[in-house]
Amino acid sequence: MKVGFIGLGRMGQAMARRILDGGHDLGVYNRTAEKLKPLTDAGAKPLSSIKAAANYGAAVFTMLADDAAVLEVVNKPGGLLETLAEGAIHICAGTHSVDCMQKLKKLHGDAGQVLIATPMLGRPQVVESGQAGMVLGGAKAALDRCRPLFEAIARRAFEAGADPVAAAAIKIANNFVLGCAIEAMGEGFALVRKYDVVPDVLYDVMTDGLFACSAYKIYGKIITEERYLPAGQRAILGLKDANLALTAAEAVGVPLPSGNVWRDRLVGALAHNEGEHDWAVMAKDQARASGLS
Repeated sequence: MKVGFIGLGRMGQAMARRILDGGHDLGVYNRTAEKLKPLTDAGAKPLSSIKAAANYGAAVFTMLADDAAVLEVVNKPGGLLETLAEGAIHICAGTHSVDCMQKLKKLHGDAGQVLIATPMLGRPQVVESGQAGMVLGGAKAALDRCRPLFEAIARRAFEAGADPVAAAAIKIANNFVLGCAIEAMGEGFALVRKYDVVPDVLYDVMTDGLFACSAYKIYGKIITEERYLPAGQRAILGLKDANLALTAAEAVGVPLPSGNVWRDRLVGALAHNEGEHDWAVMAKDQARASGLS
């Protein structure tokens, strides 16, 4: 399948490489041109503009860091709204707010274009290995048309229904549960450390028993080893996710008391200049609050 791709950060690079390795014809555009080279060396076609990416195939991916970035790519002169053909598909793969997805759905719908949401489930390394999940939201005909791309990227796709907003809500809720689990682990590790317990012991107890799953194994290991660099998911993006969850919940009257604790730990980490650390650095902020070095 022929497809364009806009946004080649760590997650975008991983997704684009999976598409290439799946045998698809990929055109790539990024505001910072040097990020194109690893993909063009692997066979992707370099593109010079959003317009070129929008018209490279029947669909174009965006994998952008936040709402402001994707709305700019859509709305700016020469952006997707202006240059995407009628009936063409915008595959929005980033983690975006419910409000942003509602705006994009209306903009593209009014223009006769198609929006589908495909947020990823997994860190960039997991995407690279082909073991990530993907949530799909959008019209079935558009999803079916792009399914070969999803099969190249993800181990499994979870269909959220015909509304792209539903996919955004699932991604936000999933990040909420994971973020709160990491924060709770930070509290647990701080507690046992205050009793002079070696953190590895708690890690083994958790991951050999009730919490024997990848989230606790991966993030528990990071916390045990206090290995917050290099980051998989950066703390600054974790804070974005926490704010997305709290905003989405407030809009529909759902209290998320744990979400406030999660957010505050990330704010504390950023206050200590740890925004580029892995978001498991929440455990370090908890340790500081507990009087631990």
